[in-house]
Amino acid sequence: MLFGRTKKNPVTLPDKKVVEWKTVTCGYCSTGCSIDVGFNEEGRPVSCRGNAEADVNRGKLCLKGIFEFELFDSAGRGTKVLERDHIREPWRESSWDSGLDRLHDEIRRIQKKYGPDAFAIISTGQMLTEEFYTLGKLTRGLIGTNNYDGNTTLCMASAVSGYKRSFGSDGPPGCYEDFEHTDFLIAWGSNLPEQHPIIYWRLKDAQERRGFPLIVVDPRVTMLAQNASLHLPINPGTDVALMNAMMHVIFKEGLEDREYIEKNCVGLEELKAEVEKWTPDRASQITGIHPDNIVTVARAFAKAPAAMQIWTMGINQSIHGSDGVTGINTLALITGNVGRPGGSPLSITGQCNAMGTREWSSCSGLPNFRYLENEEHRNEIAEFWGIDPSMFPCHRGLTQTDIYKAMEAGQIKGLWLIATNPLSSLPDTGKVRRAMEQLEFCCVQDCYEDTESLQYAHLYLPGATWAEKHGVMTNTERRINLVKPIVPPPGDAKPDLWIFNRLAERFNKDGKIRFPESAKDIFDEMAKISHGRLSDISGMDHDLIEKNRGIQWPYTREQRERGEPPKKGGVRLYEKPASFMHPDGKARLIPLPWEDNNERPDDEYPFWLNTGRLIEHWHGRTKTGKIANNNKFSPIPFIEINPDTARDLGIRHGEYVRLVSRRGDAIVMAMPTARVPYNMVFLPFHFHDCANRLTLGLLDPHSRQPAYKQSAVRIERIEDQEHAAKLSMERRKF
Repeated sequence: MLFGRTKKNPVTLPDKKVVEWKTVTCGYCSTGCSIDVGFNEEGRPVSCRGNAEADVNRGKLCLKGIFEFELFDSAGRGTKVLERDHIREPWRESSWDSGLDRLHDEIRRIQKKYGPDAFAIISTGQMLTEEFYTLGKLTRGLIGTNNYDGNTTLCMASAVSGYKRSFGSDGPPGCYEDFEHTDFLIAWGSNLPEQHPIIYWRLKDAQERRGFPLIVVDPRVTMLAQNASLHLPINPGTDVALMNAMMHVIFKEGLEDREYIEKNCVGLEELKAEVEKWTPDRASQITGIHPDNIVTVARAFAKAPAAMQIWTMGINQSIHGSDGVTGINTLALITGNVGRPGGSPLSITGQCNAMGTREWSSCSGLPNFRYLENEEHRNEIAEFWGIDPSMFPCHRGLTQTDIYKAMEAGQIKGLWLIATNPLSSLPDTGKVRRAMEQLEFCCVQDCYEDTESLQYAHLYLPGATWAEKHGVMTNTERRINLVKPIVPPPGDAKPDLWIFNRLAERFNKDGKIRFPESAKDIFDEMAKISHGRLSDISGMDHDLIEKNRGIQWPYTREQRERGEPPKKGGVRLYEKPASFMHPDGKARLIPLPWEDNNERPDDEYPFWLNTGRLIEHWHGRTKTGKIANNNKFSPIPFIEINPDTARDLGIRHGEYVRLVSRRGDAIVMAMPTARVPYNMVFLPFHFHDCANRLTLGLLDPHSRQPAYKQSAVRIERIEDQEHAAKLSMERRKF
């Protein structure tokens, strides 16, 4: 007997008639995938495929990468410089000379009237590294404001802070190859299948071959949790309590690596005194995790020959974010799981070049992880750039999250936004609007002219995007990848590097500071000042990076002179004993007292609000919301709500509901699912004027990163569904 169809009709993919493939690096997340973009006979990009020669993705691509070629001519691209005198007036087309003259003049006018720090500059994690370096040189060396930051403060600041506190420097110690060597893996607040699908594929491929246990710590039953050996559904914001309890078990049972600690760490006794208080029973009452599971995971982690930890925003976006990262590092240190194959605390970075801005933008310091607080570092860069060291402040200025508070208070009068959209991405957007209304002048530089923040701008500069530019990006595992311009920018749009150099000419009339025009020359300059430092790229250049489909740092001049080829993968930090970046070469074991200072559900706002990503979208949907094959999966805002909660509130599948927090409200569609507990809803953050109308502006004291993940809301049923649908649509317009 025959079952099924007797005649099969195979699926035939449409022939895009590709005649040429050009290789670039993906411009979405931090994975660093190598992409081949296909061009037809007319020279138009019509397809994308993964590059099989690249070690990162090995021919694979996620949904966003597959359709990335459509970005070049997507709706809303800016093609003209625009100016206006007041934000209530219509825009008028202008020229680059007029626009850049005005930006220069407004910066100097505001600084002369109110002081140098009254003008703020906020950049992104999506430019190329040479652009970050040039913007840092322009800002620190010529403009002279100390209120300069990147929007990586919203995603990676806690990882940076935690690495610095534990190891003495930023820089993820591990790499993707660690998945192939580890014997035990804990994922803290990370949903790789949707956040970083290709990294998840690397993890899953290794797990299927090696069979190591995967522990997922997350309040929600994410896609990763569904594939876990054990899911720990932790109460929001209580990760540090769980980490302390795990350390309590490890020390109580003598499972720590005493030899490693003695050689590489300081602060052991103070740490043991703190975690002594954190019994599994006490931690269970706070975290909601059964004491037996805490003990089991702690033992297995400590006994594994090599144990790895990864995390993303579930740890970082918390008022305990920096402590959470420090706790992860400490668990790794006391078990000897740093700098060894399969043993690593590896933060999974957010944006495509968030590492580039951490390394080279000079936002939080000076190039290549140098500190403004260090006189030697200030003198070193001042001499290299040819400026007076007194131009540099002796401490870091305000972070992005504090810049808007100062703006609302009237202390900051001017703002230059570069490839970032705070009216979509910052918490409590009502306060952000009030802050931007106080500005005397705002310039928005972006590849799209329809971003929400443009409402408050007086000047718009159209930038190029992704593979319309030339330079490098650094991915999660410190791999530097090359991006080449495979299409020209549309209309009068220009690469960000061109814009920075033209503005620098207006501030640098005597030509004292050198601003190279080509990305290759800028990279060579960066390589020189990296020599001998942790992030040493002195053995690299653009040609070598392209030939190897990416190179992990460090790769030194000495290695290249000895003829050592760059490794395909597997480069780790802190492999040598006592090689950490604190002055004594040792890592710090830092006690972490935990205080419950989250916003918590109560009678008026009885539900946790959890926010996060969807696989089909990217950040505020400025890009993916305009690509049909991405947007069709999630075109409108929705919440995941527990079916029992929906039943008790009288809410049916597909109905609109109103979420209300202490800060604002949002209209969303209800999607019942058992992935969230009874007292929680999950809301994707991609939709403008939705999630961040609700989130609160509490900040981590070390990193100043917002607590996006711990807010309280109530859910209101809406009788008039037709009106609710219209209102939801209207709120997403501006």
